[in-house]
Amino acid sequence: MKKLALLLTLASVFTLTAQTEIEKVTETVSKSDIEGHIYFLADDLLKGRETGTPELKIAASYLANQFRGYGVKPNPKTGTYYQEVNFKRVSPPEDVSMQVSNQAINDYVLISSSPFNTEADAIFLNHGMAEDYAGKDVKGKVIVIQAGNAEAGDFRASFRLRGQKQKLAKENGAIAILELMDMQTEMWDNVSHNFNGSRLSVVTGNETASEQNNEDIVHAWVLDKGNSMLNQLKGSKTISTKISVSGKKEEPVISQNVIGVVEGTDPVLKNEYIIYSAHYDHVGIGSPDETGDTIYNGARDNGVGTTTVLAMAENLAKYPTKRSALFILFTGEEKGLLGSRFYVENPVLPLEQMVYCFNSDNGGYNDTSLATIIGLTRTSAEKNIYDAVKTFGLTAIEDPAKEQGLFDRSDNVNFAKKGIPAPTFSLGFRSFDGEVTKYYHRPGDEAHTLDYDYLLKFFRAYVLAGRKIANDGATPVWNTGDKYEEASKKLYKREAVKN
Repeated sequence: MKKLALLLTLASVFTLTAQTEIEKVTETVSKSDIEGHIYFLADDLLKGRETGTPELKIAASYLANQFRGYGVKPNPKTGTYYQEVNFKRVSPPEDVSMQVSNQAINDYVLISSSPFNTEADAIFLNHGMAEDYAGKDVKGKVIVIQAGNAEAGDFRASFRLRGQKQKLAKENGAIAILELMDMQTEMWDNVSHNFNGSRLSVVTGNETASEQNNEDIVHAWVLDKGNSMLNQLKGSKTISTKISVSGKKEEPVISQNVIGVVEGTDPVLKNEYIIYSAHYDHVGIGSPDETGDTIYNGARDNGVGTTTVLAMAENLAKYPTKRSALFILFTGEEKGLLGSRFYVENPVLPLEQMVYCFNSDNGGYNDTSLATIIGLTRTSAEKNIYDAVKTFGLTAIEDPAKEQGLFDRSDNVNFAKKGIPAPTFSLGFRSFDGEVTKYYHRPGDEAHTLDYDYLLKFFRAYVLAGRKIANDGATPVWNTGDKYEEASKKLYKREAVKN
């Protein structure tokens, strides 16, 4: 009987401890707070939070003041809640005209350009890959190619191969590339919005000389619905072109990563940090939808992720964990993961003290019974995340849409490349379509379209998962054999272990 009583007492202690952690989460994470943050971040006032705009600076100020109000300590390097990131903004050419065989091209995306004017002949060159140049004289000609390569002809393949195709064209003497794409209108609108606007690059001070010696070849993606132009041109013996592209405008831009710190409670483990991160920028103003709305509000992407980190900050400021916390809200994610790329090269605390990056990024959701974690099964923290999500009535699943390459499309990947275990906590989806793509980079991604009962479970699950990871006696690591295991060994000077 004494043994049974002891077991019951121990069980009661463990249950009380678990309840205490849950109570700490539910006390600080409320639906009204979630709504308040998202409604502000996705308000028309912020005009879609494009990087480099005054509206994104308003968002940064709001986030910094939330940290200040919670009692989160500022960036230890600056004494403020900001890390300045210097960008160069390149605006697209204002004057562009293109004709192929006397047919005007109106739907295009310039993915690289320099001032250019030609009436040169063109040649059809299949996909424009190395094997396609065999026996062909393209010197001084425009090459007309089809999207992607023999394995894949979609947008992702074209995006991945763009640098390779430009290099091959230059080496073989071609003067411009017209790449034909058959794409659904909604997808093309997204591509056009993202690539026909201004582009940013981080200014480091070391790139000027190489940039001055780099003349970009004109490379345009051309919308070719139903492959009508492709079918017409691939059998043509002569193709004429008339292309004129004006110069680009360049100007400096300053933006901010927003940073805060909460020190841990354990005398040893407080020297290890969990990063809680999300990007707070979005894509700004663009093509109108069917209602005429031109503001891409970004409630899901990434008002939700930003608010997830705020919820974590409020909780840990009141109830610190054994490990310390570093909160980073990134600028420039939508411009190419630029804020996080800048951060990992300019960290405010040593990267080797960062043992985990718990990122949050979202496109949308189509299953409110789930939390979808990109990289869930790749680190030793899987059980902590799974159990936390289950506590609030959801199920944690691994990325169900590996073909989208989502792990490499958010800020977590820049930390992973350095060796830091870095999954991304996302709203529940079983496929990247339907209700996800309906709102992804669309004007309709507004605060009032969200299910806040679901979000309450989702946010509480994230905060509890973060607490579990930060209080675990075992340091989280990549699982053995992971792509980033070698980088991790180099960073931490230790072996990865398998779950």
